[in-house]
Amino acid sequence: MTVTIIPTVPPKPTPSPTPSPTPTPTPVPTEEPALIPNPTVPDLVPNAEPVPLPQGPAADQGSTPGARGTTTADGAGALLTYTVVEGDAFFDIAQRFNVPVQLMLTMNPSVPGLGENIYIKQIINLDWTTTR
Repeated sequence: MTVTIIPTVPPKPTPSPTPSPTPTPTPVPTEEPALIPNPTVPDLVPNAEPVPLPQGPAADQGSTPGARGTTTADGAGALLTYTVVEGDAFFDIAQRFNVPVQLMLTMNPSVPGLGENIYIKQIINLDWTTTR
């Protein structure tokens, strides 16, 4: 028995066009809508003036594990500099001298980053009247 297969291609359906949506006109307001106060939204109040960082002489609070270096002082005893030793951290140095870290960074623009990269024998300025 012989079987003959005749291939046939089914006809491709033709797409029927879809109707375009009809645009709807935007209503034009005839008068201003009334503003209704919302009792849950507080009144906006401007921020208060920023409080300046304390400016004054550094006061040595004593050696700590993260701030064991030596200091220099002027003739009146005001602290001028601090020398970094192994194991010191900028944050600990700021705490030892009771100076905010942001102020210490301002006083020491040569200290990179946020004080994470200090090195042994680096001189840290403690005199708030000068920057080094």
